[in-house]
Amino acid sequence: MAANPEKPAQQEKSPLFSLSSNQNQLGLGLFGSSSFSSEKSLPPPPPCVEVLFSEGSSSVKYTLESVNFDGGFTLHKGRVSTREVFALSNSDLVPGKYEGGLKLWEGSIDLVKALHSEIQGGLLCLSGKRVLELGCGHGLPGIFTCFKGAAAVHFQDFNAEVLRCLTIPNVNANFEKELGTHKTEGDTQAKVRFFAGDWSEIHLLLPHVCDNDNEKAPDSRSEHDSGDGYDIILMAETIYSISSLQNLYELIKKCLSRPHGVVYMAGKKHYFGVGGGTRHFLAVVEKDVDMAASLVAEVTDGSSNVREVWKLSFK
Repeated sequence: MAANPEKPAQQEKSPLFSLSSNQNQLGLGLFGSSSFSSEKSLPPPPPCVEVLFSEGSSSVKYTLESVNFDGGFTLHKGRVSTREVFALSNSDLVPGKYEGGLKLWEGSIDLVKALHSEIQGGLLCLSGKRVLELGCGHGLPGIFTCFKGAAAVHFQDFNAEVLRCLTIPNVNANFEKELGTHKTEGDTQAKVRFFAGDWSEIHLLLPHVCDNDNEKAPDSRSEHDSGDGYDIILMAETIYSISSLQNLYELIKKCLSRPHGVVYMAGKKHYFGVGGGTRHFLAVVEKDVDMAASLVAEVTDGSSNVREVWKLSFK
């Protein structure tokens, strides 16, 4: 039975812990009503495309910064200008055009910390697993899983421009720092792929959609593709828009491996001004009664409203 949205359930083996953070020092923003445009009369979504590793942009100014974690490890993130990439200024998100992928949101940091804690506690093993990060933006959680033994990590974002100008450079920079320049290209391209498009359609392009999904485009398959789904799906700050929650949940069910696949979701309890939040998404999960939810982490550092990390799995 899914966890009651008003009374978060805790797994006996995965106790609640509190994450401290210094996100404001990293230039991370908070969701608020002033950050968003109206969702009425949205333009049609961009076409779903695979963005090749070789398509990473070198024309956009990319400034590399370090993100240090309490576990004694460091990841690296780029900073690029929304004005330069999208001709937008002072905009965290413009629904239907730009979905916030150039900004490093707090949930991405929370999710990396939670994954590290799960691994340290023996509750998660990434070795040989297939991972999908939805709404990836900077892609730090997916990059973290690369270094923890994942066999394949696929990054999805609404905007192809985000993948070209930020995600791919981030993946490349982190592999260079971790493995050394000479190992980067081969090791990275063997593990990672990048896909852009809307959640309502992207399953037609993703390689590891479950076999019971017969809509997959035949020309999107390769000899290495499998219909068994992804072992782990990651998502941070993807649940701010109520109108997109059902599509997101349906995508998860199409892509998550049964019966042992796991979703790790990081987000704010409430997104003031836009209506979404972890409670709204968990209500969608509970109505379907196909998946169970357990609280992994709660973040109450005083820098924003309450943030959470949840784990979803099939019953």
